[in-house]
Amino acid sequence: RVNAVIHGFMMHMVCPFLGTMGYAVLFNVPRRFYLSCGFTGMAGWLVYHVIVTHTFSAAFASFLGTMFVVFLSRVLSIRKKCPIAIFLVAGILPLVPGAGIYHTVYYLVTNQLAEASLRGMESVKVAFAIVLGIVFMLAVPGKVFQTVSGFRHVPSRKGMKKKEILEQAVRGRFR
Repeated sequence: RVNAVIHGFMMHMVCPFLGTMGYAVLFNVPRRFYLSCGFTGMAGWLVYHVIVTHTFSAAFASFLGTMFVVFLSRVLSIRKKCPIAIFLVAGILPLVPGAGIYHTVYYLVTNQLAEASLRGMESVKVAFAIVLGIVFMLAVPGKVFQTVSGFRHVPSRKGMKKKEILEQAVRGRFR
């Protein structure tokens, strides 16, 4: 009983976290973002796992998991003032249907064409779900994520005359 709980914890929290962090290291993400990348991948996998265990399809679970990864990536990119790709590329790694693609090729090579087409279609559905999740969340305006992350845009004073700066300050636009 205790071993099953520990095994579940390791498989669904620690492994995606470390795998995503390893991917970030491999692709030279700056060190200060390692933990955030790992957390993003782990969170996306947990959303995927919870939905799949409640008898939904892998494609639907991948869609929602990807939407959550993109949401976290956009919030973290604003909070940490870096490109969204740092968190997004590393964060979707646990959701990519690598095993499904492997099994598709394996069944093709062993001439089990019916099983190959079944696995291949499932992998394509998951891949399209990942793309749609990214597209849908990137279509949401950036102001939504600035509000969620607590970031307030402060306009630049560069190129402004002293009179304009004073007027803006009186209106409360500068901190």
